[in-house]
Amino acid sequence: MAFNLAYGISQLPSGWLADHINPRILLTIGTVGVALAGLLIGLSQTYIMAIVFLVLMGIAGGGYHPSAAPLISRSVEPKNQGRALGFHQMGGSGSFFLAPLVSAAIAAAWGWRAPFIWLAIPTALFGIAFYILLGRHPEVNRLPKSTPEYHDKPQSLSSYLPRLAPFMVLTVFTQAINFSIIAFIPLFMVDHFGVAEAAAAASISIIHSAGLWASPLGGHMSDRLGKVRVVLVSCLITGPLFCLLNVVPYGLGIGALLLMIGIVMYIRMPSSESYIISQTPEHRRSTVLGIYYFSNMEAGGILSPVIGYCIDRFGFYSSFTGAGIAITMVTLVCAAFLWRNHN
Repeated sequence: MAFNLAYGISQLPSGWLADHINPRILLTIGTVGVALAGLLIGLSQTYIMAIVFLVLMGIAGGGYHPSAAPLISRSVEPKNQGRALGFHQMGGSGSFFLAPLVSAAIAAAWGWRAPFIWLAIPTALFGIAFYILLGRHPEVNRLPKSTPEYHDKPQSLSSYLPRLAPFMVLTVFTQAINFSIIAFIPLFMVDHFGVAEAAAAASISIIHSAGLWASPLGGHMSDRLGKVRVVLVSCLITGPLFCLLNVVPYGLGIGALLLMIGIVMYIRMPSSESYIISQTPEHRRSTVLGIYYFSNMEAGGILSPVIGYCIDRFGFYSSFTGAGIAITMVTLVCAAFLWRNHN
């Protein structure tokens, strides 16, 4: 909780900073800072020390995403922007899939401190190497500014709000519901199917494994079919998928459904980032993305206890069905605003 709260809040100032300083600096702070904080967590001697260092890790890590996505978008042609962001998203999904397995193995062999200490070393080395590599491409990691592609377009962010606002409401709401439902799937597996707790926890890896290939697929689809179209379709599919959690059988059925939830989620994510970047002036992209990432994390933190309360009060069936209906309704409303503002 300490890390997640600090990580989410730090997206706001980090996004603003990324528009005003060299993104190479912020990326290095984000990567090396997380490594150093992780090392300090592993060496901490008290609970309070560990909490403080977790907060520092969240603050340092908050500088990565608002800097990375605009940097990637400047590195490729606009027609390949979604695909590039999709390949970048593979790293995040890969960490959700692999990090718990690697950390658990290290902890089982050498104790809980070992994962923080040993994983901090390659992370710090990667951050330093990345800083050196980016230094060889000054045209990519320059300070964001107004560029020729925007000379014939309005530079005020307010002129883009009619299109950005409904889109961000849709993606943030859908993502928050997604993460909240996923958090309760292990409990659902235990209560609904009688699965052992370890196996139920491992079922989450099925969802995140989809990101290893669905993210670049989603980015490619957004480049070819249209960003808004891909996001709207993925959101419309998400609602029925949550409703189906109540009826699919254990085994191949629930496994296939969890995989589908992951596929749709990871197809949507690079498409959303690509659209936000394409609709925002370059010198405001990191700021807007910072708001987007902050909203995703904090909305998920707010909705998780709400859904947990609904599960306790009304059960899994009603809660999953309600979440699916809510996503469908919000998608239809936001689609009407997006359609009107794009025509």
